[in-house]
Amino acid sequence: MGGAASSTARRGGMTTLGDLPESCIAEVMLRLNPTEICGMARLSRTFRAAASGDGVWEAKLPRNYARLLAAAGAGGGDEQAAALEAEAIPKKEVYARLCRRNRLDGGTKEFWLDKAGGGTCLTIYSRALSITGIDDRRYWNYIPNDESRIRSVAYLSQVWWFEVRGEAEFCFPEGTYSLFFRVHLGRPFKRLGRRVYSAENIHGWDIKPVRFHLLTSDGQQAQSKCYLTDPGVWINHHVGDFVVKNSNEPLNIQFEMVQIDCTHTKGGLCVDSVVVRPQYLARKKGPRNYE
Repeated sequence: MGGAASSTARRGGMTTLGDLPESCIAEVMLRLNPTEICGMARLSRTFRAAASGDGVWEAKLPRNYARLLAAAGAGGGDEQAAALEAEAIPKKEVYARLCRRNRLDGGTKEFWLDKAGGGTCLTIYSRALSITGIDDRRYWNYIPNDESRIRSVAYLSQVWWFEVRGEAEFCFPEGTYSLFFRVHLGRPFKRLGRRVYSAENIHGWDIKPVRFHLLTSDGQQAQSKCYLTDPGVWINHHVGDFVVKNSNEPLNIQFEMVQIDCTHTKGGLCVDSVVVRPQYLARKKGPRNYE
């Protein structure tokens, strides 16, 4: 309906959407999320021009977008060079570049902006984690898995001492973030093109709970615990939340997932990654969803 109105210049002296000044349209777009802005750009040339304005997109970018661009490889990784590069290109393109999966540390970590809300997300994959016993194939193996973005997950056959730890240092924009471990009970594979899983080695997770812990360099802590259930599906287990108040300083986060009661063995678990998301996005997607 809006598109039909905007495509008509004037009918019977009536004002249509196409008659609105570009500056007024841009002011409205400042109150929309990026997905809605892109939708409105289809209404008319005036809306499309407003939706391409630097003022609209700079308001959607994190304050430290130059740092993020540098982390993504712009300017050769130098923040000042990245800032100069950001000034030379449209802010819409800067936003689009940061929404891509930007790899860190040889591809063992990735960060990106959520397209709809502009929040910053970070994933630390299993190969960047410190896993006790990972070098002994009697206990752990890296197995191929096309449900992981790096096509590989750490698989536990059996162990007495279960311990997975990791850390990351990153310039998060201001906000509240949630941290999850993404795990799967059972060994997933495909049979005749269908996704199935083997429950052969699943044991020990219903005897004692797994404990999760989160610690930040500015002293924030969170912990949780749960029994691992629901084999055959990937689940994001919530560890806790932390708050970033200064986007100009890198924040170090340390996290762990442990079950070190040596009275019994446990096995049959896949560990894919640790995921950090803005709290609003974590609530929207729910604990079982993963992007």
